[in-house]
Amino acid sequence: MATAKGDKEYPLDPAEMLPEDSILSFEEYIDMQRAIGEGTRYRLLHYLTNCGDASPKELKTALDIPGNTLHHHLNNLVDVGLVQKRARNEADSDGLFTYYRASPFGKLILENGVKELMRMEGDFREMYGATDDTE
Repeated sequence: MATAKGDKEYPLDPAEMLPEDSILSFEEYIDMQRAIGEGTRYRLLHYLTNCGDASPKELKTALDIPGNTLHHHLNNLVDVGLVQKRARNEADSDGLFTYYRASPFGKLILENGVKELMRMEGDFREMYGATDDTE
């Protein structure tokens, strides 16, 4: 296994970081990252992570997303494993049985991915000498 330079050793091929008995392949992890790289899907996952389970109608209303666009993006998030599509035994107040929830992978990718970078922006600004002052 070739390793990168520096104090710590990391494999040059990131797929080698996965344990031998990994439940997901490297490509599946990349598919997850790619999925939240699109703004609408990121907002959907963010909403489900922070607000909990939601029906398509609730998501459409809360995020102002047209129905066909909403379902396209929800299907993508379900396909890569970031969101779970569930069915209730009884209809909710809107007569809907289907609802969506963030999967454990969905919650983790937000918490340790883009969201962490956004939280650390202040540190980055300090590190690189950026200021809010304009001249």
